[in-house]
Amino acid sequence: MPDRHHPRPSQRWPDTLWIVRHGESAGNVARDEAHRNNAARIALEGRDVDVPLSALGQEQSRSLGLWFASLPQEQRPEVVLCSPYRRARQTAALVHETGGLPLEREDFVIDERLREKEFGVLDGLTTLGIRDVHPDQAEFRRILGKFYHRPPGGESWCDVILRLRSALDTISLHHGGRRVLIVGHQVVVLCLRYLLENMTEEDILAIDRESDVPNCGITEYRFDPAKGATGSLQLARYNFVAPLQREGTPVTAEPDAKAVGA
Repeated sequence: MPDRHHPRPSQRWPDTLWIVRHGESAGNVARDEAHRNNAARIALEGRDVDVPLSALGQEQSRSLGLWFASLPQEQRPEVVLCSPYRRARQTAALVHETGGLPLEREDFVIDERLREKEFGVLDGLTTLGIRDVHPDQAEFRRILGKFYHRPPGGESWCDVILRLRSALDTISLHHGGRRVLIVGHQVVVLCLRYLLENMTEEDILAIDRESDVPNCGITEYRFDPAKGATGSLQLARYNFVAPLQREGTPVTAEPDAKAVGA
């Protein structure tokens, strides 16, 4: 029975939170080609922020949109938060185009805190390239581990987590009780799991070692008012790719081109 002197706070978390990695990008394709050729660098020009979806990535995004569209409208996302990177924005736009999001594209929130992990001097290098061009950084990463290693000009996983704490505060402040979709990147998905499930470094790195986050894979949380003093989000699905399989769309799970050795 609620204590009348200490009433239960209003719900601060969304009813449902979906976290989706963008569809396959041109960077994913270029990375695979670089590894097949034992190349030190990935053949991409321009900024990582401008890397678009591949043709398959567009197909994956439409398949995801069809799955959201198959849900009753009252179960679909009503808030969309998206990384500013082109591949993430394209994914969200194609999910919308196929009817999966019952809101206007103008209502999407582009949030730079959801951007890809920044790799600094290691940008665009394969694992082989990091060892050849920056052997000192390869050694620092071996000693510190990927969770704490920050390459010059780049970020560690801890740096990503710091900005995501702020993003989650914004979600809890403005979108409590709503259905929220986040479209981001592999490291963003993993670091949000770390935060939402109160994990340790060892916990999240063990999950990372098991498998990559698939392109357009869904991580879903649902609010449980009975958990904790004020309720909490509980993991319902992770790496859920049934929407792609239902449409016969190939599933891909390569790290991003700029995320090799992330």
